[in-house]
Amino acid sequence: QAEPREDVYRGSVKDFQGFDANQDAEALYNAMKGFGSDKEAILDLITSRSNKQRVEICQAYKALYGKDLIADLKYELTGKFERLIVSLMRPPAYGDAKEIKDAISGVGTDEKCLIEILASRTNQEIHDLVAAYKDAYERDLEADIVGDTSGHFKKMLVVLLQGAREEDDVVSEDLVEQDAKDLLEAGELKWGTDEAQFIYILGRRSRQHLRLVFDEYMKIAGKPIERSIRGELSGDFEKLMLAVVKCIRSTAEYFAERLYKAMKGLGTRDNTLIRIMVSRSEIDMLDIREVFRTKYEKSLYNMIKEDTSGEYKKALLKLCGGDDDAAGEFFPEAAQVAYRMWELSAVKVEDITLAGLACGSTVIAGTDEGAIIEVLTKRSNAQRQQILKAYKAHYGRDLMADLKSELSGSLAKLILGLMLTPAQYDAKQLRKAVEGAGTDESVLIEIMATRNNQEIKAINEAYQEAYHKSLEDDLSSDTSGHFKRILVSLALGNRDEGPENATQAHEDAKKLADVSSNDSSDSLETRFLSILCTRSYPHLRRVFQEFIKMTNHDVEHAIKKRMSGDVRDAFVAIVRSVKNKPAFFADKLYKSMKGAGTDERTLTRIMISRSEIDLFNIRGEFIDLFDKSLHHMIEKDTSGDYRKALLALCGGED
Repeated sequence: QAEPREDVYRGSVKDFQGFDANQDAEALYNAMKGFGSDKEAILDLITSRSNKQRVEICQAYKALYGKDLIADLKYELTGKFERLIVSLMRPPAYGDAKEIKDAISGVGTDEKCLIEILASRTNQEIHDLVAAYKDAYERDLEADIVGDTSGHFKKMLVVLLQGAREEDDVVSEDLVEQDAKDLLEAGELKWGTDEAQFIYILGRRSRQHLRLVFDEYMKIAGKPIERSIRGELSGDFEKLMLAVVKCIRSTAEYFAERLYKAMKGLGTRDNTLIRIMVSRSEIDMLDIREVFRTKYEKSLYNMIKEDTSGEYKKALLKLCGGDDDAAGEFFPEAAQVAYRMWELSAVKVEDITLAGLACGSTVIAGTDEGAIIEVLTKRSNAQRQQILKAYKAHYGRDLMADLKSELSGSLAKLILGLMLTPAQYDAKQLRKAVEGAGTDESVLIEIMATRNNQEIKAINEAYQEAYHKSLEDDLSSDTSGHFKRILVSLALGNRDEGPENATQAHEDAKKLADVSSNDSSDSLETRFLSILCTRSYPHLRRVFQEFIKMTNHDVEHAIKKRMSGDVRDAFVAIVRSVKNKPAFFADKLYKSMKGAGTDERTLTRIMISRSEIDLFNIRGEFIDLFDKSLHHMIEKDTSGDYRKALLALCGGED
């Protein structure tokens, strides 16, 4: 794993040769003079100077014009671009101090920012940060953090704030074994968790020592330390400890993952993106780029390019330093853009023709399964819907019907499933689960417990349209008792979507924990239903934390102890989905393949339904939980074209 190489400079921004602070100050002054400002000139100059040089430019600007350069930049620029440029002007320690000040002032705390900075900085960087905070705000950083956080999360932050991690590289094998044993006894082997041990060992020991402790832990516990942390700790404390472990293993990989998460999906977390691009540009940006390229199969440069725009984009790309994609290296700019457009165009004639040829629906007889897999697994669901329409317009035939008659077995189920919209596919799985003799409760639970309000509403509509009956009626007539009530409640798609409410969470936890004997078991299930099926995910996470505080037990443990059958399974599925949905699916995928025989229905269903939602995260959880990649397990456990199609959906090998 790429670690900053101490002997070689791994930043992307270097000192500018022939630097002249007065000349640069004058150039910036001219760029901001008059009406409007020359943003291009500002970004070119500032992104090509090192931080030390930028600080000198600030001093020269004040000496020449009697004005504050940062104040002028703030006045002339706006939005994200302004935030980025102004961040570049601050010395690193003052940049960190400003981020932390913003994270703890105002309403609510930005815990992710605190975690990122305090888990990743070296002792020296922490000392500089504490001093800068004192200098800039005339306040004590530790006192401010103590006032704004609580519990074990607060204790660990205070330990990290001391900047007292051991730094010697001489490692004692005896101490490594002892620490690994202490961590195991503090967590997995203990009723409840001894958080103090985790805090002491992970907060104080040297990086070199801890890497060996993690290896030793793996040997004696049979699982990575991350998995134990997920199982034993919770909330912000859990996130902080995981971040510390990731940074110990590889700071570059930690930041690559943070950058990827800041840009993937809808919307961009610009504050995170700016903070990391600025703070790592003179430390380990080259290592981060290297890890990013390997881990996500695309360059950091390309992801920034696709995800941002305008001067903001140009400045970020300059900080990134270069494009690590092969395409970027060999394609001239114009060809690259054209190729990208071609790649993104919704439906190409080739898709329709290939689909036609592959189904043997033109002159060529026989089916080319490979071509079908190639076309359909490489297109998004929206694109497949367009291929269906285009196929009909082109050949006057129904592509679904052609695929049905040409394919068979597991491959047919997988490919036909991919051609339905997500809501149609879920509706069909639910229909299959309730029709005929016997009900497949596990399918009902898996789908109903994990879909969000929007998805549930779309499933209801698709179900009504396909089967001319309401989903609620079919669930009601096919199940009974508390289990029926749980499913009907979930089928409303009416879960609250607000943030957590601490007071309410405490009350809810009390309700769940109440086992007073005068209650019939009826009201126990009713209480769980009224909370687990209606509260928002963030709120429920808080409820689960409160529950642990009250009872010293995890809520899942309580459900398993006090309930049975489908009711128990449904509640457990909801709890696991709330805690960590990708881990819930990773576990189901693993169970579908382990041991003799493969549960292909479950495997197919999850691979299709999560392929455009969180399959990437599921892959990450899978390797954490089972120490083998999903790709590897599919490869070992399936065969032929079915395997080929599953692996194409799975994406890379982790």
